[in-house]
Formats: sequence, C-alpha cells, structure tokens
Amino acid sequence: MAAKEEVKLIGLLISPFVTRVEVALKLKGIEYEYYCEKSITEKSDLLLKHNPVHKKVPVLLHNEKSIAESLLIVEYIDETWKSEYSILPSHPYQRALARFWSKFIDDKVTQNLFFFIFCFF
Repeated sequence: MAAKEEVKLIGLLISPFVTRVEVALKLKGIEYEYYCEKSITEKSDLLLKHNPVHKKVPVLLHNEKSIAESLLIVEYIDETWKSEYSILPSHPYQRALARFWSKFIDDKVTQNLFFFIFCFF
C-alpha cells in the first residue's frame, strides 16, 4: 500500500456491527482512529457526511474515501490489506458460505439482540 495510510472508523460502542469491523482491522494489524458517536439518535456531522444514505455506523474512512455497511467493510479490509492470511476463505464456495452465515447472523441474531436490549434496558 501507500506510504502512510489514513484509516478512521466511525462507530458506536454498543454496536456488534462496529465490533465486527474492529476485529477485522485488528486481525490485519491496521492502525486506525476511532470516532465514537454519542448515541444511536444523535448523528454527528462526520457520520452524516460520510454515510448520507443510511446515516448509521460503522463507516470506514480510508484516505478520506468512505465505505459503509460492516460486511462490505470487512471485505474491503481483506482485499485492501493483504497479510499472511485472509479473513474470508479463498475458495468461492467457502467464501459464499461465509457471506451467507454473516448475513444470517445480521438478519436473525442481531435483530433479536437489539429487540432484547431496547425492551429490557
């Protein structure tokens, strides 16, 4: 990659989607700055500027180019920063299975987790 990479992550501490991106960054050994949103309802100007469509976290800023949606960010990290191992499998079928289960977790598990959090806390 280029000499000095500028990597920033806009996130929220309680978000499992942000955690997914943080794990990917740490697995690849990428240094980054973390910008934490104050709450789910209070959107910073930085977030609104870099994710004007969905207006939600996480957003990865790589040299001022923004990538939104955690699964897409993880794929971007894996393809951009090559290391001794890959986050996603190299075989297309295995990669498709990994994407399927990640989407399943997003749609089924985290949806129920958020329901539990907001109903009981």
